[in-house]
Amino acid sequence: MKALQALWALLTRKIPVWLLQLVVWLLVHVLYRIRVEGFEHIPREGAVIFACNHVSFVDALLIGGLLPRVPRFVMYHKIYNLPVMNLLFRAARVIPIAPAKEDAALLAKAYEEIRTALANGDLVGIFPEGGLTPDGEIQPFKPGIEKILLTNPVPVVPMALQNLWGSMWSRQDSRLRRARLPRRFRAEIGLVAAEAIPPQLVTAEFLEVQVRVLRGDAA
Repeated sequence: MKALQALWALLTRKIPVWLLQLVVWLLVHVLYRIRVEGFEHIPREGAVIFACNHVSFVDALLIGGLLPRVPRFVMYHKIYNLPVMNLLFRAARVIPIAPAKEDAALLAKAYEEIRTALANGDLVGIFPEGGLTPDGEIQPFKPGIEKILLTNPVPVVPMALQNLWGSMWSRQDSRLRRARLPRRFRAEIGLVAAEAIPPQLVTAEFLEVQVRVLRGDAA
């Protein structure tokens, strides 16, 4: 098993990130019927952050496979370290993060990696709830976005996933312990984005309101 993991890690280091994105795009369109809106609000170049609600264990893969740019995600370290998925996350240069009470050193390292990514003009994706929704509802946004913008004042694009709650990857259906086919195979889901917010106007509370409006009642 370790040999296979080492081989896969080597392969993903050699495969361009854009090719991984294409593979994910194909997989996402096999599993779901996708509706996207507002992607014109995502700048095609330059540093920008997008903030999205967090519904399932595969949100980063799903969003990353749909966006017109290759993003760098900031992800809770326990999801980042999931077996097999971790190899994909590493290849996609995901930035693992943890609350200070869990791993203060990892938190500091994550903020430094985020600063570097934005300084390099990358598209950075965050899930401001800080974890998966346990009930399908959007949880209160944490103030980490405000700390990021203090050192890197870049535009922030609100984004929302719709109709993904109840999929096999959300907490409603399974905890990744049961092998089963998706109950909602080929379900229609949405990914919508709104106009970028200038950094000086962004607070966690204001951003949460924008994402709630975007999601609407389509949990």
